[in-house]
Amino acid sequence: MARSRYKFFPGDTLPYFITATSVNWLPLFSNPEIAKIIFDSLAFLQKEKRIILYAYVLMENHLHLIAAADNLSKELANFKSFTARQSIDYYTAQDNRFILKQLASNKLTHRTDRDYQFWQEGDHPEQIHSQEMFEQKVQYIHRNPVRRGYVDEPEHWRYSSARNFAGLAAILEIE
Repeated sequence: MARSRYKFFPGDTLPYFITATSVNWLPLFSNPEIAKIIFDSLAFLQKEKRIILYAYVLMENHLHLIAAADNLSKELANFKSFTARQSIDYYTAQDNRFILKQLASNKLTHRTDRDYQFWQEGDHPEQIHSQEMFEQKVQYIHRNPVRRGYVDEPEHWRYSSARNFAGLAAILEIE
């Protein structure tokens, strides 16, 4: 029996709405260097044509995407593994014992192959099966920083594809 109603369907190249969260909702992505690791990794996946990105927003403790790929589950697993390693290496080089202690203490006990956990398990993928659902998810993504009270308009959030939709310069290109 599956652990969750959220799942990827094998061989499916339809876009999915995805939520990836930092472990224990720690505000790790408020650090511009960690945000850069996230965006550089997504840009690499795009450049290598391993992922198609339709919308995104990076908040202080989670990432929402609308994305598609030949094997999106695998690409997200690789993305999360790579960004976790890069981020942990960054915090280690900075000797940020506070964050490293948080990442160690929030590591799931069955994860014996690592000392730290950066991402919460799961991506909560929701297959986007209609234009109406696609538009609803894009609006949800773009309104996230507004709902949190960080900005008045979605396109004012630097870490969002709302800027692309508004015709402004953005961190990542989208389809």
